[in-house]
Amino acid sequence: MATVLSVSGSPSATSRTARLLRHLDDRLTAQGHEVIPLDVRTLPPEALLRADFGHPAIVEATALFEQADGVVIGTPVYKAAYSGLLKSLLDLLPQYALAGKTVLPLATGGSTAHVLAIDYALRPVLSSLGAAHITPGWFTLDKDITVGDDGALTVAPGAAEPLAQVTDQFSLALDGRSALLAATA
Repeated sequence: MATVLSVSGSPSATSRTARLLRHLDDRLTAQGHEVIPLDVRTLPPEALLRADFGHPAIVEATALFEQADGVVIGTPVYKAAYSGLLKSLLDLLPQYALAGKTVLPLATGGSTAHVLAIDYALRPVLSSLGAAHITPGWFTLDKDITVGDDGALTVAPGAAEPLAQVTDQFSLALDGRSALLAATA
């Protein structure tokens, strides 16, 4: 069983990105992983904006990255890039905060014009943070994510299947990593 940190970089309290991540958290939990959710918007804004590395909430968030075997990073796409809120957290992490980790990048957005934001904006930053393995990511259109009156999330079938596939690939990569670590211990 791997520990997964599931990070939402959305500033919105009613975020489709965060809801989609929590939906995938359930899938990863059912596959035997321990999932720890982190909504960056819940971190103190003054600590993020002032780059307060020593703030207790930033120290705690950094520790969550350190203890995770894998990290799911989800972000809405604004101006063809990941959210500034997510960037503010990533900027506060140590140089190689993702060293040895498996990472799944996910993005949501209103137009397919932003589909390459994962590969051209987010993936290079994750790589520079030392990620050992960045699995194929997935971009989901906002229109493919609906929330019912009861709060239940529905993902359109055309998006749900590939999203499940990339999540399962990430899970398999984590299992392979865990097996490798166990064999070398």
